[in-house]
Amino acid sequence: MNETLASISNTLIYSSMAVYTLAFLTYIAEWILGSRSKVGRTAAALTQPGAKTTVATMKSLGGTTVLERPKVVVRSAAGARDVPDGPGAHDGDQQGDLYGRIAVSLTALAFAIEAAGVVARALSVERAPWANMYEFNITFSTVVVGVYLALLTLKRNVRWLGLPLVTTVLLHLGLAVTVLYTASDQLVPALHSYWLYIHVSTVIFCGAALYVGAIGALSYLFKDSYENKLASGRKPGRFATSVLERLPASTSLDKFSYRVNAAVFPLWTFTIVAGAIWAGDAWGRYWGWDPKETWAFITWAAYACYLHARATIGWKGRKAAYIALIAFACWLFNYYGVNIFFTSKHSYAGV
Repeated sequence: MNETLASISNTLIYSSMAVYTLAFLTYIAEWILGSRSKVGRTAAALTQPGAKTTVATMKSLGGTTVLERPKVVVRSAAGARDVPDGPGAHDGDQQGDLYGRIAVSLTALAFAIEAAGVVARALSVERAPWANMYEFNITFSTVVVGVYLALLTLKRNVRWLGLPLVTTVLLHLGLAVTVLYTASDQLVPALHSYWLYIHVSTVIFCGAALYVGAIGALSYLFKDSYENKLASGRKPGRFATSVLERLPASTSLDKFSYRVNAAVFPLWTFTIVAGAIWAGDAWGRYWGWDPKETWAFITWAAYACYLHARATIGWKGRKAAYIALIAFACWLFNYYGVNIFFTSKHSYAGV
């Protein structure tokens, strides 16, 4: 083991936490202090109870022109209003906040520092950096942020993910460096396999993507409740209005969560198959209902139910969101709970 590289890795992980903290504070500033864009004001106007028309007065050539726009509230199949996305759903002029651009830049910087810490950890022992729970945590949080930044690059309407994502990444890293920290060490014999790179890397990527989908489902529940309150004529609190108007419309959040979960499900299926093959090589049996194997299958079944319900009986909106969150809770229990509460052939990962 190279102790110098291991020490550098620890320093880089702590440094990334400091930068993530700055990003967190900047996201807070964006959500609370940032100006509402034209898109946000339009969304509010279209969902404002009791407002029959939106009147704009324009003065030109000494005269006055009055433009009237009727209130438009359209219910989709998911039962939500089809209103424009709020300013938190977009980049550039539509979001219009310097705070957001700074926050994304800080997130990218923290990602680069954390990724360097993960690489240094790998180089310190010359192996994949996910042989125990500490290494899995730092690699997982790095990939989560990488997925977020990739979505920003490919589809520039997910900056609303920044605040909840960075918040949980900070909590994740805090748990990693305190409770879960394990000094660099060599692999146990069962892990000396190329399947370590294939199986565990896909577990990490799937978990990161499913986490993003879970944030979308949870955000949908809050935004749908907010839109229902507006539609029924009730007035949400000032804080809720300030925050939730910056999210995309509930229909957009519902579609986002579904697309992410549906795209990752085949890869999660491959992950379970790869784990079974590795188990056959390492332990002489492909499946033994080990707690980790059992909960991986339970997670697969939960997401299969989610996709099946949407495809066959048209469950969208709140019902689908609840199933998606239950499925992700199964993934989380497999991630943490099995290692804490059960003794199994996977216990070499520790806690």
